[in-house]
Amino acid sequence: MAHAAPRSRGPAERPGTTDLLSARAHRAAKVAVPVLIGLVYGYWAAANRRDSGPVTGGNLLFGFLTALAFALVFMALLALAPKLRREMHAMLWAAFGGIAVGFLVNQADRSVLWSTALGLVVAAGVFGVMFYRFYTHEDAAGHRTT
Repeated sequence: MAHAAPRSRGPAERPGTTDLLSARAHRAAKVAVPVLIGLVYGYWAAANRRDSGPVTGGNLLFGFLTALAFALVFMALLALAPKLRREMHAMLWAAFGGIAVGFLVNQADRSVLWSTALGLVVAAGVFGVMFYRFYTHEDAAGHRTT
């Protein structure tokens, strides 16, 4: 009689956790959440760029391309970043947050220096929060402890 290979533990199989959603719902959310957040981000960027002017075809195209780029990078981070050590994992999320905020501020006709400064402040804050979270929930090799 052959023995089955041990399975990796999913969220519902970790002791002390409750999973309200099915595995199918989790797979759908991995695509739906970045797309929805990307659409909001793209709309925000397009609205900043048009500055209360009329909505044009170029403005719509800009918004959708921005949403697409944001969603693709977000999905890539969700897939790749957890495989990295906690320092690099936090650094990638910090860079993503800082660049996203800096780009939005720049679309509102602010100076490049102001956009950069605000992006760096946001990136520093995101790095601090994410590093703390990963430091308290992972071991040094990046394996979840809680």
